[in-house]
Amino acid sequence: MKTVSIDATLEAVIRRDRVVVITALFAVIALSWAYLLAGASMGMSAFEMTRMSQLGTAGGVSEGGMAGMAMVAPAVWTPGYAALMFLMWWIMMVAMMLPSAAPVILLFATVNRKQRDTGQPYVATSIFTFGYLAAWAGFSLVAVILQWGFELTGILSPTLVATNATFGGVLLLAAGIYQLTPIKHACLRHCRSPLAFLGTHWRRGARGALRMGLMHGGFCVGCCWFLMGLMFFGGVMNLYWIAGLALFVLCEKTIPAGHWLGYATGVVLLVWGAGMLAPVF
Repeated sequence: MKTVSIDATLEAVIRRDRVVVITALFAVIALSWAYLLAGASMGMSAFEMTRMSQLGTAGGVSEGGMAGMAMVAPAVWTPGYAALMFLMWWIMMVAMMLPSAAPVILLFATVNRKQRDTGQPYVATSIFTFGYLAAWAGFSLVAVILQWGFELTGILSPTLVATNATFGGVLLLAAGIYQLTPIKHACLRHCRSPLAFLGTHWRRGARGALRMGLMHGGFCVGCCWFLMGLMFFGGVMNLYWIAGLALFVLCEKTIPAGHWLGYATGVVLLVWGAGMLAPVF
């Protein structure tokens, strides 16, 4: 009877911890989306930014698009503005990528709890999660540098959407090719198999948890970085692209046929990119 009571108590504790972790993840994701919908401190809401980006296309800017862009002054890249853009990108990555990372974060919390019950030191799940998000912070820094360069050359409009058909076509082709590469699918396998990842890369202590989070985040970046780069094509603050890419990444990492979805998307992107570039040549 005593053993049964201990097992029941342990199960209740594990269940409580899962509720705490799930609640924290939901809160972070919800706050991130709220920040984006409010406009990420860019002076207009994401809905307004989406409407503005729809006026211009990667194949050229419509007459309405020209009028809309005239209302948006080109950004002045000060250190403060660069920091704001970094924050925008990073929170956007949190909103888009954290849902697909939830399985490995929850599994880490469960394994970590069981490790503590065997006498191993307990590590807060937030340390593992921070390592994951730190990897995406690195991506966000690169994205800001690219955004600055694209805006400087006029490839990216003041509404943060591509203005050049050749640029858009090349982006689509590059993303399509990457979707078919072995490195993409090697990274995707790690993202799709949380148990295998933790079983292979488990490290003890807070430093080990941070390292595992960074490593898993690195695999996630390696899997999705070109897809995230497509936001330069569809509009950095275009809600259709943000929500669509977030849903696609979630499906690619969680549904049974997710790896085949990656291959199919690669083919679609190649055809789309070729179609955009055909009139140019």
